Amino acid sequence: MGFDPNEPEQRLRLRAAMRAADIPLSELWLKYFSLSGDAGEYEVEAYLQGLLSLPAIQRDLLALAANELIDDLPRPRAPYSDDFSDEPGHTEPVITEPAQDTGAATGQGPLKEGPDDDSGLAGGPDGLAETPEG
Repeated sequence: MGFDPNEPEQRLRLRAAMRAADIPLSELWLKYFSLSGDAGEYEVEAYLQGLLSLPAIQRDLLALAANELIDDLPRPRAPYSDDFSDEPGHTEPVITEPAQDTGAATGQGPLKEGPDDDSGLAGGPDGLAETPEG
């Protein structure tokens, strides 16, 4: 068939990654094409079936497209003990108010929330403390 010696292994691993991440061919091809891939969707399908050889640069673009799609998938995360409430069976993360700055350490007094700040967090809407301009 005239394959590069590494092409069959690269193809098998690409197919395995697609299968594990549940990436459809159409989504892979669209991402590959957006990365300036030259092969059409039918050629990519033929490559994945082992019926067509692609140049190394095109195979690498397919791998890049698959890896970027995999990176975009949400991944489960292990929760910390603070992420749970004390109620049995309650698994929603608990959001607690940050402690108010009493100013004892800096001598500047507590942070004040502005009248238009509806975030409920000390500092600003992103929860970061604002530093006084000096």
